[in-house]
Amino acid sequence: MTPFLTLVIAGLLSRFSYQMARSPVLPRFAQDLGATPELIGLIVGASTITGVFIKLPAGALSDLLGRKRMLLLGALFFAGPPFLYPLVGGPIALLLLRFLHGLATAIFSPVAAAYVADLFQQGRGEKLGWFASANDVGATAGPLLGGLILFYTASYPTTYLVVGLLGLLPLLLVLRLPEGIPHSPAAGRPGRWEQFRRGVAEVLSNPAVVIASIMEATMYLGYAAFQGFFPPYARGIGLNDAQIGVVMGVQLATTMAAKPLTGRLSDQIGRKPLIFAGLVLVAVMLPLIPATRALGPLLVWSALLGLGVATVTPSTTALIADLARRGRMGSAMGVFGTIWDTGEASGPIVAGFLIGTLSYPPAFLILSGILALSALIFAVAVPDPQAGTAPTHP
Repeated sequence: MTPFLTLVIAGLLSRFSYQMARSPVLPRFAQDLGATPELIGLIVGASTITGVFIKLPAGALSDLLGRKRMLLLGALFFAGPPFLYPLVGGPIALLLLRFLHGLATAIFSPVAAAYVADLFQQGRGEKLGWFASANDVGATAGPLLGGLILFYTASYPTTYLVVGLLGLLPLLLVLRLPEGIPHSPAAGRPGRWEQFRRGVAEVLSNPAVVIASIMEATMYLGYAAFQGFFPPYARGIGLNDAQIGVVMGVQLATTMAAKPLTGRLSDQIGRKPLIFAGLVLVAVMLPLIPATRALGPLLVWSALLGLGVATVTPSTTALIADLARRGRMGSAMGVFGTIWDTGEASGPIVAGFLIGTLSYPPAFLILSGILALSALIFAVAVPDPQAGTAPTHP
């Protein structure tokens, strides 16, 4: 297999096993261990919190130590922690294990994205779109299999044993990747720690990279609010669980199918038009959803919301790669991942506060306004490198 295909399959399998461990198995496991609702929420979100703190240093270290070394480290966390779940005896131990397991995606995701971006300058958006879609396939299929195994076995140890066995597969695939060339410091140049510090500081001081990352986080602020609060809203207007699943499934299917296409389109016409259009589309769809009670229109709004998400994500990842200076790709992807996780983690919190205070329609309207304002700031503040090429930086 080519390195790209290896990364795509490894990304799919890693997300597949990781999401099996998370939903719907994890909340039930935590509940059976005696966790309070508040603690269950923290346990479910613990892995995202890990990503907020680890993605940036993991990406920056891959610039110095090489992509393969860091991917192997991330793959080890996919393979090892699942076998510890059967040993957990209480909710606090489960919380700590979730922070540990969160190191898997926190390390693997930004480094794998940087590796894909390294492989391609021409067609970068399309390739990142395929990589993102493969991750989405794994993230969608994982909870389904995890739920089925738990239903038929009624055994948490069995379920997590399967998670661990599947988690070994990305490790085997990463071992097949060609050896990268670590960026060792030459004589007279700063040591690795100084290079690490300079790389992080350089990326964080790049306004275009930071603003583009914030745009993705803002989009996920609204998207995470939809994922977290559409089910209770839909139950409140009389939809059953099957109908709710269909509406959310339409969104997921549209997002997965469209990402390679929108990524390719960004290679052809530029990143900014696609990102701006996607942000506007998500902003328009968000307030329509809580203003609608009929199933048919909700299916349409959900599909269009999924198209908006699919338009933003691969184009933004490719834009970050285009803007990254030579030798700073991992750092750039780390900054991107950290800000993205912050938006995704805060989405349900912000939405819950707004909904509890104002109800669904005004809450989603406020989130829509935030997205629209962000889209305008992005259009003004971020340059668009030439489509399909990466700029040359000193």
